[in-house]
Amino acid sequence: MKLGDVWFSAIAEAENSDCMIIVSGRAEIEPFIQSGKFKERVEITWIYEPDSKGMPDEATAKLMEEAQTALKRAMEKDKLAIFTGIYTGDGERTWVFYTRNIPAFGRMLNEALAPFDTLPLSIYTEKDPEWNEYREMCELQGQEGEDGDDTEL
Repeated sequence: MKLGDVWFSAIAEAENSDCMIIVSGRAEIEPFIQSGKFKERVEITWIYEPDSKGMPDEATAKLMEEAQTALKRAMEKDKLAIFTGIYTGDGERTWVFYTRNIPAFGRMLNEALAPFDTLPLSIYTEKDPEWNEYREMCELQGQEGEDGDDTEL
């Protein structure tokens, strides 16, 4: 299975405020869903001080991008996990991964982020063998899995 890097973007509304949430989702990953190997969802959330539109300041956004690059590279190197989504807005960014193995994911996360000062991250895991979160995210764009818009981020 070859993992591509095609993403789509959508806008959602925050539940408790008027802020918008920018959603970036990965398209063309149906073979990974169908493999049945990635049954655990991991959400890594970074709470930040938002600007008036709910977005991070430039320095925080830059640091988030650096951390995101390190995480994506580490998790996808041996396909331990598939990076599927990013939600940014209303004072938080959440990265979503589907993984084969939570303990190995935790070790790799610590290794990938070791070069950084301590980051304000919280981690949530849940069994999601049907990829329900991913499918809901795709619905924001009016698509399901493979029918992704070819926008690359």
